[in-house]
Amino acid sequence: MSTVMKFKGGPEMTDGMAKLGLPESMILPLAILELVCLVLYLVPWTAVLGAILLTGYLGGAICTHWRVGDPFVVQAGLGVVLWLSVYLRDRRLWQLIPFRGLS
Repeated sequence: MSTVMKFKGGPEMTDGMAKLGLPESMILPLAILELVCLVLYLVPWTAVLGAILLTGYLGGAICTHWRVGDPFVVQAGLGVVLWLSVYLRDRRLWQLIPFRGLS
């Protein structure tokens, strides 16, 4: 949704970027970057790479929101859901990050 809103643009996006202290000229490059990371995440063979790149992207978003005093719970929650979904669909990660049930 974030990518679609960036490509769509409009006064809300421009105002939001200004509030975050980012120039309007960054909207399109951020949209393209986010879309590339998302496509990598959605393709099963590159999902882990996409998750790593999206984690970095979300880290930047968290830092940007934190800097201006905005809440960043949504971005942090997206990062958790992002990795949880990769973990649940890629059994190789189960060996790398084993989960031991409550015993």
